[in-house]
Amino acid sequence: MPSLSIITACYNAEEFIEPTLSSIDQQICSDFEHIIIDGNSTDSTLSIISNHKAPYRTVTSAPDDGVYDAMNKGFKMAQGEYVLFLNAGDELADSSTLDKIFSTKVDADIIYGETLIMNQNREVLGTRTELTSRRLPKHLCKNDFLNGQVVSHQSFIAKKSLCNEYDLKYSCSSDINWMLEIISRTSSIKNTNLAISKYLQGGISDRQLATCWKERFSILCKHFSIPLVIWQHLKFALRFLKMGAYRKS
Repeated sequence: MPSLSIITACYNAEEFIEPTLSSIDQQICSDFEHIIIDGNSTDSTLSIISNHKAPYRTVTSAPDDGVYDAMNKGFKMAQGEYVLFLNAGDELADSSTLDKIFSTKVDADIIYGETLIMNQNREVLGTRTELTSRRLPKHLCKNDFLNGQVVSHQSFIAKKSLCNEYDLKYSCSSDINWMLEIISRTSSIKNTNLAISKYLQGGISDRQLATCWKERFSILCKHFSIPLVIWQHLKFALRFLKMGAYRKS
């Protein structure tokens, strides 16, 4: 059984999939599997994937009901002790990322770290802590999510045994609900003090802010008291109006 299952959902991702595959193929650690769930792409996505054949990679292609449905399919296939979702366009931080995390025995339920933000030219602008109002907590706990999604989904590695499938009633924020549910069941969380992933600006959370905020509010009200969530959202909205989604690089 591999230590880690990396799950990638994609659909018509010919512009984005190559860097994701390359960042995984360049890992000096080999104790992982890579599962790609393609939504029956009609462009050259599958052709690009076929040029990155590897013994640790499994590829399926069939219609799905959106990114979270695809991620659920990958989750069901995963054999690793831990799971990490790294979708088309995103990358692992560098070639030694997984080796640094898994070269010694890991006994934490959740492993997390920093995220590097890339622009559309795939240039790293800085860390998520530096460029947004959501600072990475030194010691992550459930209440930190009242300040927003303080840990990127791409930099959040969890034991599969503690995970459940994504709730498909959320179209763009199910990852936050998923992370909160896992944290509610965990007994140990480890900060790697590393950048784990690179995030490409322009994802669904950037393009559908109003929908995502509405979903996040509903999710937080499920996990926390409503008055507390309202207060925190007012503060978050003021911070957003002041600085926008990202600080200027």
